[in-house]
Amino acid sequence: MSFNREHLPDPQDYYENTAGLKLMGRGPWRTTRCEFHGGSDSMRINLKSGGFMCMSCGEKGGDVLAYHQHANSLEFIDAAKALNAWADDGQPSTYKPSPVSARTMLEVIAFEVQIVALMAADLTKGITISELDKHRLFEAASRITRVAEELHHA
Repeated sequence: MSFNREHLPDPQDYYENTAGLKLMGRGPWRTTRCEFHGGSDSMRINLKSGGFMCMSCGEKGGDVLAYHQHANSLEFIDAAKALNAWADDGQPSTYKPSPVSARTMLEVIAFEVQIVALMAADLTKGITISELDKHRLFEAASRITRVAEELHHA
């Protein structure tokens, strides 16, 4: 089994048809809403590489595969399979994730802890959080747990 980047969908087709985003503007960078934090026009999409960057919440990635992973809370192989970029060629998988530095892991934890703390503060004030916020809270907890497990196994 192996990953084939050439089988990833065309960025414009993916973002408009699969992700359901309305891309605005001209040129290689387009503007759209951010599904990660609910911003109306803060996400920038590169139509050549498929890379994305939210100018508000900071969510980013280098291609449609990274977006699909983030948007659907999928691991690399599962996202590649969903986008038909993972070939079952009868061979054992050669994919090995790149090691993540301790600094990057701490940055992830710090960001996710901020989200958890903000939502906890809202809850203590009696503010009801939306279903989207609940989903993001569980995602933050999952990421914190995953990083902790990685650090424990390191």
